[in-house]
Amino acid sequence: MMRRKPSAKVASQGVTHTQQAIEDELGWLFRNQPTEDYGIDAHAEVVDGEDVRGRLLALQIKSGGSWFRESAPGGWWFRPDAEHVQYWLNHSLPVLVVLHHPETKQCHWQLVNRKTLVETATGGWKLVVPEEQVLNESAAAPLRAAAEGDPYVLRIRELQLARPWMERLAQGQRLVIDIEEWINKTSGRGSIVLGVDHEDGNDPEELAHWGIMLGLASYAQVVPRLFAWADVHVHDETYDDAEYDDYEAECVIYDQDGDRFVTQDFNVWRQSLLARGLRPYANSHDEVDYWRLELKLNKLGKAFLVVDEFGTDGEQQLVL
Repeated sequence: MMRRKPSAKVASQGVTHTQQAIEDELGWLFRNQPTEDYGIDAHAEVVDGEDVRGRLLALQIKSGGSWFRESAPGGWWFRPDAEHVQYWLNHSLPVLVVLHHPETKQCHWQLVNRKTLVETATGGWKLVVPEEQVLNESAAAPLRAAAEGDPYVLRIRELQLARPWMERLAQGQRLVIDIEEWINKTSGRGSIVLGVDHEDGNDPEELAHWGIMLGLASYAQVVPRLFAWADVHVHDETYDDAEYDDYEAECVIYDQDGDRFVTQDFNVWRQSLLARGLRPYANSHDEVDYWRLELKLNKLGKAFLVVDEFGTDGEQQLVL
């Protein structure tokens, strides 16, 4: 029988408490980061009221009492290895170290930059994670300032972060986003799961998931803007099946002999739904709307892959 290592449980608790702090204390978005990104566990996206404008922070999350053993003036020393330091300093996003204390349940933070990093006598690195820097409302102003940047740079960063997904589309994989929207919440709270539809009858293979809070904004209008590099369509198979079931329940009658009568042609009945464009395919207890949307690489996504390849290798080999 496999047993879960205590260290894995502690690490999971750290991510969970950090997510709660980001979402509940700051009211921002928290995204678990795909495994492609070395040394980064998650992203936090700043939210101002109902506005989500692509201002991001990259998070390295550490949990456990061992991270609080080495006292420093006003906090604790955190000692990253040289590889991580180099990676973080060159990262497209500001990087935040978060230390979760399993006893106090508090998350303490520090930005990783050339001002906070201290080179040791042995050529290593360390930085102070201040005890007073707790991941709560008091962190909103300094972290918002850290996430600010030139709008052009921020948009390019968003494309860079989405590159692994664009590459999957370019390779012919079918990407879908499953959305749960809590329709009775004024926060517009919901969740997004991005996955690969292998067209084998099983649920999509999950690549990433995160929460969203869109206020009173329309999901149909805002969600495509979150994936500017792709055209967003309803997932045909899901909507065909779900809407035909609704049609059967609404417009089909069976008499005592089992004969079938329709009150309206299916294609006529469905016209009003098709006219709505993006829409949920199901609802649960008038509380949660369910969406499944498909992504198709658009001109922006194709052009970015070519430009990014040139910026990375100085060559243009990719043909889309």
